[in-house]
Amino acid sequence: MQRRHFFGLAAGLAAPVVLPGHVLAQGAGQNGAWPGRGSIRLVAQFPPGGLVDTISRLIAPPLSQALGQTVVVENRAGAGGVIGTDFVAKAPADGYTFLVSHASVQVFSTATLPTLPFDPINDFTHLGMLVEAPNVLIVKASSPYRTLRDYIAAAKSKPVRYGSSGIGSAPHLLGVMLGAEAQTPNLDHVPYRGSAPAMQDLMAGVIESMIDPITTNVAMLKDGTLRCLGVSSPQRLAQMPDIPTFAEQGFPKLTSSQWLGLSAPKGLPTPIAERMTALIPQLLETPALRQRCEELVTLPRKPTPLGADFVQIMREDISTWVGIARQFNIVQS
Repeated sequence: MQRRHFFGLAAGLAAPVVLPGHVLAQGAGQNGAWPGRGSIRLVAQFPPGGLVDTISRLIAPPLSQALGQTVVVENRAGAGGVIGTDFVAKAPADGYTFLVSHASVQVFSTATLPTLPFDPINDFTHLGMLVEAPNVLIVKASSPYRTLRDYIAAAKSKPVRYGSSGIGSAPHLLGVMLGAEAQTPNLDHVPYRGSAPAMQDLMAGVIESMIDPITTNVAMLKDGTLRCLGVSSPQRLAQMPDIPTFAEQGFPKLTSSQWLGLSAPKGLPTPIAERMTALIPQLLETPALRQRCEELVTLPRKPTPLGADFVQIMREDISTWVGIARQFNIVQS
């Protein structure tokens, strides 16, 4: 079931946000200029309430204002984000359909699924990165594992289970890498259909730990319900400086993030691609998005990777994780 949210200048759904690039909207709709018909569709390939949906709703109002056109956030969830991503890959490249792309699909599904109905690079016009979230290894506050050293020592002598959002997910692959790097034969992966059921079992004591994007766990980390043993960011997080990185604890290969970007079908006309790309850094500076990103500890990269730089990051990520998936024979069924 699709779910749509409309954002327009007259919709009254959000307070106006004045972008420095508002001048880019001048002339829209005149003499056939884009955007001159209907609404612009922003596809979120995951259900309402998640990170993709949240970011989509935050960028839609200022994007609508900058372009002088209604922007529709349309949820097309299913198959771990593949359905919505494939929908955009096969949409007309006319500047009226965009995708809030996600590394979980463009990178990790590419690495672990036998086939995909699209090419993650060549079937899209990738415009730029929006935000990125590191992964965290978490345990309950009452856990006997107070440090990563404690956790690894236990997994060398007895089974220690970690939950993830599914086989082939970024948390799954990160756990496999941790087990290999730390030489912990008893670190056992338990896949779930999403983060929520894994968290339920963590809190119930069914599993001892969980690897997950920090985004969905910030509140429980801050209130002390959870303890974080390591974060996959290159440096400690300014918002949560007490959490040590995996790298500083001896595991530099466990440095990764899950990013969101803005993409369109391949063949997007150059003037439209240039205009949308130029807007991305300005969208990321809107107060509502900046505040929410700070709260979620899911922030834009500085400087913002745009165009070819974004594509290069994607290529490098795919190469890295395809290699890891093959090394450990991780394939989604």
